[in-house]
Order: sequence, then structure tokens, then C-alpha cells
Amino acid sequence: MPRRFSREEADALLPEIAPRLVQLRDLKRKNDETRSAVNDLQDTLKTNGHGLDVDMSRLSRALQSTGAEINGLIERITSLGVEVKDLEMGLVDFRGERDGREVYLCWKLGEERVSFWHELNTGYASRQPLD
Repeated sequence: MPRRFSREEADALLPEIAPRLVQLRDLKRKNDETRSAVNDLQDTLKTNGHGLDVDMSRLSRALQSTGAEINGLIERITSLGVEVKDLEMGLVDFRGERDGREVYLCWKLGEERVSFWHELNTGYASRQPLD
């Protein structure tokens, strides 16, 4: 059974989660840039790939490294009972309760505290204020 958070419990985790979400956002951008470089290099290899194998190997190792870092950070956050929803936005959900039913308490980077919620079967676009 997933952990349920009160608003206060979710807020208390933000100082621990926020820096990791910043790292995740930065790593995702780096990973996306590397993936784009790999795609460009693959196109070049198709036409004249002499000597580019070393570059491809370096980029592949970089993708593996950032992928492992991303997975590790996500695992650290999810081990707290928090669900990572969007790396670019730094969006996470905490399972909670509202009016006797299970909902998500929703927070994203830049927000001062957990101030929104949404149903389990909806997402960010359906957020509603807690107060």
C-alpha cells in the first residue's frame, strides 16, 4: 500500500526533494543534448563515418552515465513514497487524502509549499487549490 502524506508531511520533504529535482532537470537536459548529438553523429556516420567511432563511443558512455544518475535520483525520491511525474517541470505527487478519498497532493519546483491536489486518475492540468 502506498504511503499517504498529510500536507505537512509533504511540505517537510520539500527541502530534501527540491535539490534532487533540480539535479534531475539538469541531467535530463544534458541527456537530451547528448541524445541529439548521437542522432546527428549517426546521420554523419551514414554518409562518411571515418574516425567518428570514438565520438560515438564517448557519447554512448555519457548517455549511460547520465541515465544511471537519473535513475538513481528517481529511486531516491520514490523510496520516500513520492511519485516523480515530470523531470523538466520538477513535478511530484504525494498520495494523500481529501474528503475521505485518496488523491494526489501535487507540487512542482518553484512553489513555496504543497498547495494543490488532483484526483488519482487525472494530472497536472486538473490541479485544484488545497485551500
